[in-house]
Amino acid sequence: MSFVDAPGHETLMATMLSGAAIMDGAVLVIAANEDCPQPQTKEHLMALDIIGIKNIVIVQNKIDLVPRERIIENYQQIKKFVKGTVAENAPIIPISAQQNINIDVLIEALETEIPTPVHKIDRPASMLIARSFDVNKPGASIDEIQGGVIGGTLTEGVLRPGDELEIRPGIKVTTEGTTKWVPIMTTVSSIFAGSTKVEEATPGGLLAVGTYLDPTLTKGDSLTGQIAGKPGTLPDTRHQFVMELHLLDRVVGVTREEKINEIKTSEPLMLNIGTATTVGVVTSARKNEAQVALKRPVSAAIGSRVAISRRIDSRWRLIGVGVIKS
Repeated sequence: MSFVDAPGHETLMATMLSGAAIMDGAVLVIAANEDCPQPQTKEHLMALDIIGIKNIVIVQNKIDLVPRERIIENYQQIKKFVKGTVAENAPIIPISAQQNINIDVLIEALETEIPTPVHKIDRPASMLIARSFDVNKPGASIDEIQGGVIGGTLTEGVLRPGDELEIRPGIKVTTEGTTKWVPIMTTVSSIFAGSTKVEEATPGGLLAVGTYLDPTLTKGDSLTGQIAGKPGTLPDTRHQFVMELHLLDRVVGVTREEKINEIKTSEPLMLNIGTATTVGVVTSARKNEAQVALKRPVSAAIGSRVAISRRIDSRWRLIGVGVIKS
């Protein structure tokens, strides 16, 4: 079982959305010594709903810091908060991480509520890239230099050393004044699950996949948000798309109540598709549909879900979800 610690700060919402896209379940941590819900707690729960994560365990943490009456009051606040949401029937486990209270109960709940999913291993390999990096130390000799590494999760298929990989959208190439994105082709050199080297990877958990790529292509998370898989099987690279809109009634993540207005032409939106984060400018908008031109292209299939955020008070705020139509 792999864990991704999603940041709670409002300025890191895009990071949370891209990280949650590769998870099979979620642990929603709520402090017993604070009123529930806090603005970021609202936003994270809405994000889980939008991304489509349904396997949720709620953790009521820090019960060692407050009296019994406050724990019960906070528990009732949590129940009221999640009513009618994707987490309505999620178990609420009171714990103290510092005092090691109920950790065994939490582990049991994780095993029960977030079952190991059945993955499609008979399909061509497809991997969402959440990280990419250069593992070489400064001053390494030519003989010591290793190829670039991509990190993420396999969503389907099986991956082995020696397999060929295509990475989309790839890299931006400018030739004679014309710019286009070109897929990257490489070969898997090694696979690690944590610190363990493996000869075969199947969906579930986080992987580090070594390649023969020039490490300058992978350094600094430069391939984050892209998709790697068997050549010729990946979704198209999209510079624009039309999406069906499902907007929320009110803005989440802010303390005041604010109604969400309709999306307008020329409006910039932050879009999260899988592990990709990009800005799209609305070129056409109707009540339940919008066409966007992307600042950075994505590889995405028809039917993919898109988390939509709008700039509100100098912050990107989650306002709804889209589904790619064309």
